[in-house]
Amino acid sequence: MSSLVAYEDSEPEDDSPKRTEEVTSASIQTGCYEPNQGVRLFDSSRTIPSPPCSATPDPDRSVLVYRGDVSERRSSSLCPQPQPHSCFGWESKRCRGGTARDERLRDTAGPRSLHETRGKISPTQSHSFDGGLSPAKRNPTVRSGVRPYVPKRQRPAASSGTVDPKHPAERVPGSLTSESQILLDVSARVKPYLAHKAGASGIPRRLLMSLGGHRGPVNTVQWCPVPHLSHLLLSASMDKTFKVWDGAESGRCLRVYACHSGAVRDARWTPCGRHLLSGSFDNTAVITDVETGQQVVELDNQFKVMRVVPHPSSPEVFLCGGHSSMVNAWDSRSCKVVKVYKAGIQQTLDILFLRGGASFITSSDCVSRDSADRTLIAWDYQTTAKVSNQIYQERYTCPSLALHPLEESFVAQTNGDYMAVFSSQQPYRMNKRRRYEGHKVQGYAVQCEFSPDGTILASGSSSGSAHFYDFHNAHTLHTLRAHSQPCLCVSQHPVLPATAATCDWAGEIKIYGATQAGGNLSKTP
Repeated sequence: MSSLVAYEDSEPEDDSPKRTEEVTSASIQTGCYEPNQGVRLFDSSRTIPSPPCSATPDPDRSVLVYRGDVSERRSSSLCPQPQPHSCFGWESKRCRGGTARDERLRDTAGPRSLHETRGKISPTQSHSFDGGLSPAKRNPTVRSGVRPYVPKRQRPAASSGTVDPKHPAERVPGSLTSESQILLDVSARVKPYLAHKAGASGIPRRLLMSLGGHRGPVNTVQWCPVPHLSHLLLSASMDKTFKVWDGAESGRCLRVYACHSGAVRDARWTPCGRHLLSGSFDNTAVITDVETGQQVVELDNQFKVMRVVPHPSSPEVFLCGGHSSMVNAWDSRSCKVVKVYKAGIQQTLDILFLRGGASFITSSDCVSRDSADRTLIAWDYQTTAKVSNQIYQERYTCPSLALHPLEESFVAQTNGDYMAVFSSQQPYRMNKRRRYEGHKVQGYAVQCEFSPDGTILASGSSSGSAHFYDFHNAHTLHTLRAHSQPCLCVSQHPVLPATAATCDWAGEIKIYGATQAGGNLSKTP
């Protein structure tokens, strides 16, 4: 005991300003510091008023700002803000599963420790420690040219947007402008069709507009599933970005999302149309807010993600498959893997939920020497058990799957240059009398898709063409010479008749329709 007291009493006087600075910083963080009155001990019986939610920066006053992953918590701990609305039921947050560091960050409820913030006091700050540890009086004036800090959640939507100087037509992700209210506008071209029941689907024959802006192959395009927002077109590219376009009228790029550090292999709309689900070769799956461009949830899968598919009845749960022998089922509310589906395969090419979401089909690149017993596998969603692996017996891989919107059947795109049709009920038998031929696959991830009424089946081709088939008799209805590079996806519009979007390996997107409304448009943002 005596040695401890002697050690404390022997502390040099040079450290007294440092100790005073630590006490002052600690008191500022806890809100127990009052100017001209020194430092008081915290009394639990008193209620200390909370600091104001917004403050004007003062050149003579230091503002402790915590950078990094806890910056969001800083703003919420000082002045709680209402969370934005979410169609999933979880609060807007950023989380990353699978790493111990992120678990520690999620458990951190307060700011960083004193030794992390020591030495970050502004050089212009002047304190006079005269026994009472009271700082010098602050200058209430604000220097000209200093813009006050506004938290992200309080920034008005009408603030001026930031523009990339190299590509002025593309808005930097996360910037909000008065023109970027993506979910508030209804296209004048789509509006007349909302009040009427959708008729028979038609065949697109004329080019309406060409969209250029991606600097890599475009893997997929998808129209927004919400009818009044169906003019919005989503595209995912190998240039590490995914974009939202006005695919009905202007053809301009509404927002660029650069949430990934690797190629974006897949991107899909959520059922509510307010968020985007994307998977990338950087091993992450991200849920992004359409309006703000901010990441809502970020999940680490420990493998390259090739497919992300939301559950049809529980959109907060989605499946991730890719360069792994497992398929992970994530719950975005808890940021945890709730189910794991293990199969002796090398990678998952596509995932398709069947009617109701009780079971799903996975496609893999695993083909044995004399059979393909693991090319298509049916899984029970709840028990994670294999229902059947004897669905497709031919020695071809299937890069894409599509479910019929009305009938109990689905089709599989094969590397045998044809599409096969299967029953979506057990035992998932293949219809050997019906094949959709005429296009080429040749190792590309060529996708196929049904029209909203299920009468037309569309497919891309490695030759650059878009093919349209009659689903019931497998006859070719029309072949569209769409691109000079391999056409990877053909997406038919859910509301507008005879309208489809195509994308190719060169990064070009084209919109085709039955009539040439407004002339041909060429947009290169």
